[in-house]
Amino acid sequence: MAGIHGSSGDVSADSKEQPSQVPKAGFSDEEDTLITILYNLVGERWSLIAGRIPGRTAEEIEEYWNSKNSTGE
Repeated sequence: MAGIHGSSGDVSADSKEQPSQVPKAGFSDEEDTLITILYNLVGERWSLIAGRIPGRTAEEIEEYWNSKNSTGE
C-alpha cells in the first residue's frame, strides 16, 4: 500500500504522558492529614510540602490537592 499520505503520527510516544490528569493513587490518611496541615501553614508551596513527604513530588501533591478540593460536584 504505497502512496499513503498523512500518517506521520507516532502513537507510542504519547503513551508515557497519559497519567498527567490523574493524580497518583495511594495517598494514605496520614499523608492527607499532613498535606492539609502543611497547606494551612505554608499555602501553595508544594515543594516545601513535598520535602516533608518522602517519595512524593510537588506536582503529585498539587494534583492530589486540586482533585480533592475541586468544586465540580
